[in-house]
Amino acid sequence: MSKRFRLFTILILLGVGVWFLYPTVVWYFFTTKPQQQLASSSLEQIRDFSVAHAQADLKDLQTLYASNPKAVLPSKLSFLIPVATRNYNDIKLPAPQVWTVGDVFKAFTSQDDFLIAVEDHYRNEAFHLKNMKSHIIQLGLDLSGGMSIILKADLKALAVKKGHPLTEQDKSDAIGRAIDILKSRIDQFGVSEPLIKREAGGGDRIYVELPGEVDPDRVNSFLRGKGSLTLSIVDDAATNAVNQYIAAHPELVDPVTQKVNVKAIPADILPAGLALRTYYKKDRFGLDQFVNRQVVKTDDKNVLDGTHIQQAIVSRDPVTNQPTVNFVLDSVGASHFFQMTQANVGKTMAVVLDHKIRAGARISEAIPGGSVQVTGFDQTAAQDLAVTLRTGALPVSLIVESYTSVGSTLGQDAINAGINASMWGLILVGFFMLAYYKGSGINADLALIINMFLVMAVLSVFNMTLTLTSIAGLVLTVGISVDANVIIFERIKEEYWSGKSPATAIDIGFKRAFWTIMDSHVTALIASLFLSLLSKGAVQGFAVTMAVGLISSLFTSLFVSRLIFDFEIDVLKARRLSITWRKM
Repeated sequence: MSKRFRLFTILILLGVGVWFLYPTVVWYFFTTKPQQQLASSSLEQIRDFSVAHAQADLKDLQTLYASNPKAVLPSKLSFLIPVATRNYNDIKLPAPQVWTVGDVFKAFTSQDDFLIAVEDHYRNEAFHLKNMKSHIIQLGLDLSGGMSIILKADLKALAVKKGHPLTEQDKSDAIGRAIDILKSRIDQFGVSEPLIKREAGGGDRIYVELPGEVDPDRVNSFLRGKGSLTLSIVDDAATNAVNQYIAAHPELVDPVTQKVNVKAIPADILPAGLALRTYYKKDRFGLDQFVNRQVVKTDDKNVLDGTHIQQAIVSRDPVTNQPTVNFVLDSVGASHFFQMTQANVGKTMAVVLDHKIRAGARISEAIPGGSVQVTGFDQTAAQDLAVTLRTGALPVSLIVESYTSVGSTLGQDAINAGINASMWGLILVGFFMLAYYKGSGINADLALIINMFLVMAVLSVFNMTLTLTSIAGLVLTVGISVDANVIIFERIKEEYWSGKSPATAIDIGFKRAFWTIMDSHVTALIASLFLSLLSKGAVQGFAVTMAVGLISSLFTSLFVSRLIFDFEIDVLKARRLSITWRKM
C-alpha cells in the first residue's frame, strides 16, 4: 500500500469525521439555550412560536414605518430581503440597492402574505435546529436529565378484543411484548440507553425514561400500533349522505376538535358496517389540517389490516420525488388485497392510520403481487411509520398518562469534575509519551487525538448517547490506544539499539508488533461484541463505545502511526530516531 494512498485515506476519514461531528460541536458550543429548547418543542409550540414572533416583527415594522417610511430595514429582519427581491422580480420591478421598511411592505400584496413569509423563516429555523439535534451525540439521563413517561396498558380493550377475561399470563405476555417492541423502536442501535420497565408488582403501567431533550411528537409516533393502519374502501354515497346530514346539524361537530358525535347520526344515514373517518393533511408546521370527512367500509372484504404487512421501506416517487412507504404483504394479505381491489375498480381506497385518513387513491385496476405503495407522508412521518410497521404490532394499546421532565442524577459540578479529570488524564498521558519517547511521543499523541476524534465522529453518526458508562469506554479506549503505541515503540527501540537504520528499525518493529496488537484488539473486540449482544442499556452502551474505540485504535496505531514515521524518514530525511534517551 503506497504512502500517498494511506495519506489520502486518512484525509478522507478526517474530512468525513469533521462533517459528521460538526453538528455536535455547533450544538454544544455555539447554540444558545433558548435555541436548544426550541429544537425540543412540539409542532404546536413551534407554530405558536412562529406566529408570535411574526406578529411582533410586523408590529415593530409598522411602528417604524409610521415614524419614518424610509427607515432602513433592521438587520434582524434581513431574511426578508431574498423573499422581497423575488416578489419584485415577479412583478417586473427593480429591487432597491438599500431596502427600506416601505420597500419591504411594497413587496407583499397583503398583511397575511407578509406574516406567512416571516412565519416560514421562524418555522425553518426551528426545523433546522430539530434536524441538527437528530445528528448530534446526546447526553444520557445521568448527565443531562430527560423525560419520564408513564404508559398504561389498556387491558380492558385487549380483553374485549380476545373475547374472554384475561389471565395473569395473558397480561404478563402482552405487557412484556409491548416493552420489547418499545425497546426495539426507541433504541434501535442499542446505545440511546432508554430505561423501560414494568410497574413493580405486575401492574399495568410501563415506565419509560428517555435521556436529553425529548420531542413529544416523536415519542407519540413510536407508540402507534401496527394494527391501527388499514387500507379501506370509501363508500361515496354514504359519504355524501353523512356530510349533508352534518351540514344540516352543525351542533354535532365540536368547533375545536372537529370531532363528530357519531352516535347522533341516524342508522339509516350511517348504517352498520360503515365508519366515519376524518381526512387530515399536514400543514406548513407538520400539524394535522382538517380536509374533509369520508365514510369507509369496515367489513372484512373491504378492509386490509396492517397486520398483513411483512416489510415496510421508505423510498421516493420517481416522478414527484415525494416520500413513499412501500409495503410487502404476506401471502394471505396479498390474495385479499388483490380480491379487494378487483371488486372495487373505480372506487377510492383510503389509508387509515390511527382512525385518521392520511391518504387516498382511486383504484384503476386490480393490484396483484402483494406490493403496495402509499404516499401522503412527509419524510419524517414516512420513516416513523416504516419503523413502527417493521417492529411489529403492539399487542395492547398504550395510553400516555403523563410526561415529566427529570433532572440529571449528577450535579453540574460533578459533571464538570468528570470532564476535567478526563482532560487532565489525556494531557498527562500525552506528556508521558513525550517525556519517555521524546520526538516519537508526538507521533503517539497525534495518533491518540485522531483516534478519539474518529470515535466521537462514529458516535455522532449513529446519534449515540453519552453516559458515564460510555465515558468509561472512551477512557479505556485511550489506555488501549496508548498501549498499542507502546508495544510498537518498544519493538522499534529494540531494533534501533541493535544497530539497524531508522527505516529498517521502523519496518521490522511494526511487523513484529503487528500480531501482538492484532491479537489483543481482536480478543477485546470479541468480548465487546458479546457484551453488546447479551446486555442492555448502560452496559450495552459501554460495550459498543469500547468496540468502536478498539477498531479506531487498531487503525491509528498500525496505519496512522506508520505513516507519521514514514513522513519523518522519507520527507524530513531524519537520520536518527528520536525515540529513546539512550545514547546510540
